[in-house]
Amino acid sequence: MTDRHHTDHSETAAAEPDTGEVAGRAVEFYWRPGCPFCMSLKHSLDRAGIAMDALNIWDEPGAAAVVRRATGGSETVPTVGFGGDYLVNPRPAQVLNLIATHNPEWARTLVEKQPPKRRRFRRN
Repeated sequence: MTDRHHTDHSETAAAEPDTGEVAGRAVEFYWRPGCPFCMSLKHSLDRAGIAMDALNIWDEPGAAAVVRRATGGSETVPTVGFGGDYLVNPRPAQVLNLIATHNPEWARTLVEKQPPKRRRFRRN
């Protein structure tokens, strides 16, 4: 189930490293080692060209607290934040919708860069 929450973003900045990304052009990607859902989503977001500030909730100071606030008390990952809103265990399309909500221009460029979908044919 995907939850969407709005959380005070002021404390998040302290947990995020400075990656040099253009302002508003990277999502916060909260993960932990050994999480297959995290690696799957990270791979999908990489393929879609979505820049991420990857924050390991076990290593980054304050990252686990941000996730607990975003999820209502649990440390469920992957959790993706952008523009003060958070998605818990989202699909890549939901992340793109979150980006479109806060930065339509960036979302438009991501959609335009997408390669055509592969067609899958069933052999008889």
